[in-house]
Amino acid sequence: MRPNPAPAMALRPPVKARAAAAVGLISFAAASVALIILLIHHAPNLFGSLVCLGLGTTTAWAAATIRRWRLALWALTAGLALGGLVLLIVARDSVIWLSLLVADLVVTGWAGGQALRWEVGAVVNRRWRPASPAAHPVLIMNPRSGHGKVDQSSLAEEARRRAITPVVLGAGDDLRALAQRAVDEGADVIGMAGGDGSQAIVASVACDEGVAYVCVPAGTRNHLALDLGVDRDDVVGSLDAFGEAREMDIDLGAVNGQVFVNNVSLGVYAEIVRSEAYRDDPIGTVSKALPDLLGPDAEPFDLSLDGPDGQPLGTVQIVLVSNNRYQFHRLGALGSRPRLDGGEIGIAALHLGSPVDVTAFLALEAAGHLERFPGWYEWAAPSLVIGSGSTVNAAVDGEATEFEAPLRFSTHPQALRVRTALHHPGASPAALRPGLGRSTFLGMARVLTGRPSGLIETLTPPVVAPS
Repeated sequence: MRPNPAPAMALRPPVKARAAAAVGLISFAAASVALIILLIHHAPNLFGSLVCLGLGTTTAWAAATIRRWRLALWALTAGLALGGLVLLIVARDSVIWLSLLVADLVVTGWAGGQALRWEVGAVVNRRWRPASPAAHPVLIMNPRSGHGKVDQSSLAEEARRRAITPVVLGAGDDLRALAQRAVDEGADVIGMAGGDGSQAIVASVACDEGVAYVCVPAGTRNHLALDLGVDRDDVVGSLDAFGEAREMDIDLGAVNGQVFVNNVSLGVYAEIVRSEAYRDDPIGTVSKALPDLLGPDAEPFDLSLDGPDGQPLGTVQIVLVSNNRYQFHRLGALGSRPRLDGGEIGIAALHLGSPVDVTAFLALEAAGHLERFPGWYEWAAPSLVIGSGSTVNAAVDGEATEFEAPLRFSTHPQALRVRTALHHPGASPAALRPGLGRSTFLGMARVLTGRPSGLIETLTPPVVAPS
């Protein structure tokens, strides 16, 4: 395996970012002082102006590091806050002061964005390496996935325009055989446009044959695309990964020899995922089904495994094993994974001992605080064995299947070369969340003082010896 490059200089903000942080903080302080001088004798206006200034500035800084709909939300908040500030000053007939403050705020917002944006770029650069255009690219497409995203995007025509050979998966076709044939005929980069179950099959072939892989988000949920930093709303743009692109090595999970790219769910959650309603409304389906599946009349699941301390957990109602750990919030909304190259599987399990536990768990799950329930366990390990006295129903990357016990989970560290388009984010929401939006003033202070980014350090890939 090839270790990803990890230059030491990427751990600390560069001089330009530190200078921008200084300008941003000084400009903010200057605007605050100006407001105090202007409105010192009008306490209500002064207080409102300072609140608007602080809210508008910090949301404007955060908007510089957040993409897509979050950017619109932050920009709207910043606009409303700064608009309130303008109205408060106009009410004092201070046009000259207003002009000076607007100019100062433009400098503050621009400088803050420049200071904080370095971390986003550093995270992406640390994860990926440059990749040359594919010589013989092939894209397999499932026209039935994602309510017809392939046809809606005219994906076959767009692929041909880029000299990518399109292969359409027909009814009754063997997807693995199609992928294998494409590689046997010379494909050096192979992609899959479809759901996560299809992605896992083609990724497995790419791994076995040592060719690079492209994930095209033409499925319903596209969890793999999200965690790779692929823009899930830009199906056509993801084809640019076959050209000049970025590349990294990610892990693959396996259960009893079957590869998965996201997760395997067992117990209650497996039953929910297996339902057709889950595909269209995951959060709503989970909320409706959990009370019945966890109630006193529910049939217990025959699953046995050891917990994080090595001791048996006893009866468990839910087990979710993932290719690297998720940041959990709610069962219907798994969140995302900070990294896909950690060389581990993530494990989450739920143990309910009484009807009171069921009520408490459902309340915390609805509030998005699974971690507060004492019977909810999360940990990571290189492997896991789950026993059962019968055949086990499971959902593997959202696809229903059955396994003979015991279920043996393992990870294949950095086994798959994946490529993404240069204009896509290149990191999951979980990878970019810490330190970028929770406290922009503290984030700016960290950049100004040149402190290392803990975010980047947590994403540093393990050292893997060349094979």
